[in-house]
Amino acid sequence: MCGSEGPRWGWGHRAPGPTLLLSVLVSAAPLGLQGEETRQVSLEVIPNRLGPPQNLLHIRAVGTSSTLHYVWGSTGPPAALLVATSTPHSTLAVNWSLLLSPEPDGGLTVLPTDSVRFSSALVFTRLFEFDSTNTSEVSAKPPGKPYAPYSLAEFSWNNISDSLDPATLSATFRGHPIHDPTGAFANGSLAFRVQAFPSSGRPAQAPRLLHSADTCQLEVALLGARPRGNRSVFGLEVVTLGQGPDCPSVQEQRSIDDEYAPAVFQLDQLLWGSLPSGFVQWRPVAFSQRQRGRDSALPCHASTLHPTLEYPLPQSPIVRAFFGSQTNFCALNLTFGASTGPGYWDEHYLSWSMLLGVGTPPVDSLSPLILGIMAVALGAPGLMLLAGGVFLLLGQKQCSEYQPIN
Repeated sequence: MCGSEGPRWGWGHRAPGPTLLLSVLVSAAPLGLQGEETRQVSLEVIPNRLGPPQNLLHIRAVGTSSTLHYVWGSTGPPAALLVATSTPHSTLAVNWSLLLSPEPDGGLTVLPTDSVRFSSALVFTRLFEFDSTNTSEVSAKPPGKPYAPYSLAEFSWNNISDSLDPATLSATFRGHPIHDPTGAFANGSLAFRVQAFPSSGRPAQAPRLLHSADTCQLEVALLGARPRGNRSVFGLEVVTLGQGPDCPSVQEQRSIDDEYAPAVFQLDQLLWGSLPSGFVQWRPVAFSQRQRGRDSALPCHASTLHPTLEYPLPQSPIVRAFFGSQTNFCALNLTFGASTGPGYWDEHYLSWSMLLGVGTPPVDSLSPLILGIMAVALGAPGLMLLAGGVFLLLGQKQCSEYQPIN
């Protein structure tokens, strides 16, 4: 409580401030997880010299004392591998013979192996669709009658080399079901746009997540696919590695500032262990129009992370190639939209964004607009008191100078 005084921290009579505590936390972090202001970023589609092209994208972000390796692939379900090392000279080695074999263990390696300070992975396994026509509750779970999900391991993907853009440090995986008997994806696709950053900044489009040189952004977009219901709500299953017997933690952060994402005062993040570590960060909002205005914002609901031992998962060759026969996986289900309000049915468009990175997740500071409002709100009473005090002083002076008539 405010009135009680517990044991004090630290040195002398003063407790360490937040800045000092953060600096101590960062200095104690392993090299590779301390974060860097800028990085030299390169994108490479690793060629398969043994056969047809394979979609294996390697993003290498080099700092002064560390390197981040992002490996994105669509062999099997779309997946991302994140590896942080404590040297600016680490490299990715690919053994295509192993990677494309039924037992891909050891097909991907980051060298030197003793420089690896953190590694984990994400796998995008299924696209859900629900019929929300007869669902009245916005927060219903599930948000309607489920249709048979689309297995993303059974999608055909474009050649990633055709979308590689070194200028924006981005590339796009675009796919559709291999077997599509109803023709739902005849004019549609599911896209995963990956983008890396050499320094801190913020995109021009909502939800305008604050990124750093230690992060990579993924934008998932469903466009043009014909829904199986009049008011279909879509969802995405995201699978990650567990931490020992437990699943990673998911935290919510709230703010009074919504300038960068109007009407969204929350930021969610998945943490692999205690900070600084690896993380996934997103705002609980998706959009049903390309302009991504407030009128097209959809609520994004996330389930709790749960182990996946109860049902089989499609294998990701790149995850198994790096981690071996890992069996401890956890799944998170995301659903976008509700039975009321805007939805995919508006323009047959849906987009959602997230950040993947290491270190301490970026934290939004209060925007200039909010700071200005706070300054006016807190300063106005003070100005009124000051003006009242000056008025009283001037009034007393005028009264004291009055000369009575004798």
